[in-house]
Amino acid sequence: MRAYTLTLFFLVFLFAISACAQEVDEEREWVPEDTEFYEPVPPVIEAQPAFLEPPSDAIILFDGTDFSNWKMLNGDEDVEWTIEDGVMTVTPGSGDIVTRDNFGTVQLYVEWRAPAEIEGDGQGRGNSGVFLQRRYEVQVLDSYENETYVNGMAGSIYKQYVPLANPASPPGEWNTYNIIYEAPEFNENDELVTPAYFTVIWNGVLVQNRVEVKGNTVYIGLPEYSAHGDDGIRLQDHGDLVSFRNIWVRELDNSPVWGDNLPWPEY
Repeated sequence: MRAYTLTLFFLVFLFAISACAQEVDEEREWVPEDTEFYEPVPPVIEAQPAFLEPPSDAIILFDGTDFSNWKMLNGDEDVEWTIEDGVMTVTPGSGDIVTRDNFGTVQLYVEWRAPAEIEGDGQGRGNSGVFLQRRYEVQVLDSYENETYVNGMAGSIYKQYVPLANPASPPGEWNTYNIIYEAPEFNENDELVTPAYFTVIWNGVLVQNRVEVKGNTVYIGLPEYSAHGDDGIRLQDHGDLVSFRNIWVRELDNSPVWGDNLPWPEY
């Protein structure tokens, strides 16, 4: 019942801000606080990270050895993040990284860790992000006993959907994200036909249940779509020493049994 209430609350919130957006002057200057809220707070629950090994059809994006599948978001070929003991870590100030290959609808598995030494609070503590098609962010944040706006905590679809629960691991311990991402579709006129959807399992707990993405996950203003094709998976440098390991992806839109392609019998 609590999960239903959280979902209903946020759907009402999205409807309200969308309605407001249509009524305000087009030249309104938005500030970040316009799209941040702090209640209701998802329940804190105890959970064990569900560590998964890649299945046989997975594309390995990071196995702990090198950055051969990655480049800097700015186009530089040499990644400036560090690798030590099979773990990649953000080099603060170096910039985001993105996969060399582009993807559409996928299952993405990522293990991530906030720094063991706590520095800062709120959005300034263990902040990073996992972006699908460069645009749509599942927030990474140290959300263990750390208050911030709830649509910006770990497990959120940034500034769009609050996670249904908070199963965060303590600082310095690993978290797992198992993400099912359904890419949006656009027609020949670059109009949205089908929106994107996210399902997110954090530390073995369902925290996003096929939520409809409202557009790019932006820091300021309201989300909106712009037409695009397949694109890279992006990891964010937000100035914190966040680490990642064991990253793999399965391409679902290339599967012969994805969507409406099954040979259904006639009735």
